[in-house]
Amino acid sequence: MPQLFARYTDSTALLADCPSHPDAGSQHALRAAQAVTKPCAHIGWTYRRLTPLDDVTAANLKWLAGYRHPRNAGRPGLTAAVLKAFTRPRPLLEGAEAVGDPIEVLPAVFHALWHGQVTADLETPLHERGLVGPQSWSLAKTDGAG
Repeated sequence: MPQLFARYTDSTALLADCPSHPDAGSQHALRAAQAVTKPCAHIGWTYRRLTPLDDVTAANLKWLAGYRHPRNAGRPGLTAAVLKAFTRPRPLLEGAEAVGDPIEVLPAVFHALWHGQVTADLETPLHERGLVGPQSWSLAKTDGAG
């Protein structure tokens, strides 16, 4: 099963199991998790077995990961124009068209989504009418202010 290691800015660390589905590895995985927890704690790391992503979120992230390479940011100035177009939440295609030709702009929007420069609800399928907003918008959505 895949492992994830993260070092936080306060120098603490997380080692995580990232199973592909809830029953991945079953009893063997649970025994392994128990065996890893103590050594991690001993060296100051946190160990967690993460909950697998739902199918829609996983598909959205897989799609966006295809746009993570810097070449998808596009020509100089395109990312800035994308960020400006989504200073308020608006439909994906509407924002892209406000910047220019969607064939050129959409990869830059997906790149910005992957890098957290703009945000969208990834628990619903990404589509042309899905709302995309500024980086801070996800916080506003969850507290009812958005």
